[in-house]
Amino acid sequence: MTKSDSNRGKRPSKSFQRGNNKKPFGKNFSPKPKQNTPQKKSNPDEIRLNRYIANAGICSRREADTYIAAGNVTVNGKTVTEMGFKVKRSDDVRFDGKRLSLEKKEYILLNKPKNFITTTSDEKGRRTVMELISSASNNRLLPVGRLDRNTTGLLLFTNDGELTKKLTHPKHNVRKIYHVHLDKNLSLADLHKIGEGLELEDGPIAVDSISYIQGAPKREIGVEIHSGRNRIVRRIFEHLGYTVTKLDRVVFAGLTKKDLPRGHWRHLTEQEVINLKNIK
Repeated sequence: MTKSDSNRGKRPSKSFQRGNNKKPFGKNFSPKPKQNTPQKKSNPDEIRLNRYIANAGICSRREADTYIAAGNVTVNGKTVTEMGFKVKRSDDVRFDGKRLSLEKKEYILLNKPKNFITTTSDEKGRRTVMELISSASNNRLLPVGRLDRNTTGLLLFTNDGELTKKLTHPKHNVRKIYHVHLDKNLSLADLHKIGEGLELEDGPIAVDSISYIQGAPKREIGVEIHSGRNRIVRRIFEHLGYTVTKLDRVVFAGLTKKDLPRGHWRHLTEQEVINLKNIK
């Protein structure tokens, strides 16, 4: 029997068995060290294009990818369709030709109390509505339209300039409803006069609807109007010899005061923002 025949059928030595922790090649064996691939440092001044679009309030990141692929987005004048493309915050990013701002759009609804004026600052030192929402955001928000110092109710704040323009432009007929308190009962004849339209010193004015408040004295009136003329609700009643003792805006562009106490604010829901942007 040869030596090879004598070894046939024998199990290999333990040093070569699978799972054995002993080094098969002796003490001098050392595995080849792994090559560390240098990590590319991210530039804090750069941001993915889809995230930029999402932060600008246009759509979600996933939807942004679809628009990018479709060629809706340009960066510094050039159409970009590459996924994962990064831009600098200073780049000119446009969606359907309109330049985007990286500042996140915010929408705050306030139930304004009396004795606050609707302005960002006051040289006379009077209290402004900005004090009431000072903790709402770090962004610079502006009121949409105005409410008189003694008028209470809904006031919207945002940094969305396009939406502000839409909500304050007369052609969009933004719906506003006021609860009016008068110094005396409103006669039925005067109620009809207001409903049919009046001629004021700055031109004709017509309300969308007017009615007595159900279950309340006839000096409490509900008025729906879309005009944004200065002090228009008060002037309508003053024209007929009434004094408005209390004026409260209870509906603005479909938004209501539900669960929003006087002097408090809240962020709009995503659906509420969509509804505002869909106003024709």
